[in-house]
Amino acid sequence: MGVSLYWAEGSKDKPYDRRENVTFVNSDPGMIQVFLAWLDLIDIARERLRYCVMIHENADVAAAERYWAELVGADRSAFNKTTLKKHNPKTVRKNTGETYRGCLVIKVLKGADLYRRIEGSWYGIVLGAARHSGQMSG
Repeated sequence: MGVSLYWAEGSKDKPYDRRENVTFVNSDPGMIQVFLAWLDLIDIARERLRYCVMIHENADVAAAERYWAELVGADRSAFNKTTLKKHNPKTVRKNTGETYRGCLVIKVLKGADLYRRIEGSWYGIVLGAARHSGQMSG
């Protein structure tokens, strides 16, 4: 489950730009909780996690920061500076109001080994699916 969540919502390396960082971004509290539960399951210590809120500048930034810190059970010291997205007055946003809390970024410190494990697992899943369906791809 964690590998699939990460491959769908996490940052991925490119052949021309290898970084091997584990960075997961989502606005859905359930997705955040499942991803964190998976990290716990594979023994990634919470001390290795850093968080960052990404949110529009005209939202309730302080409330969003409190919400995410409470959700993940982390002290504000585990949070990097919030990233504010500049408001474009021409854009009619639907993600507004008190339920809008932006996105939470979860970064795993010293995550290269974990990234390689995730990437290898994902390609194993894909290969298994291709074999099962009889559609080997190159």
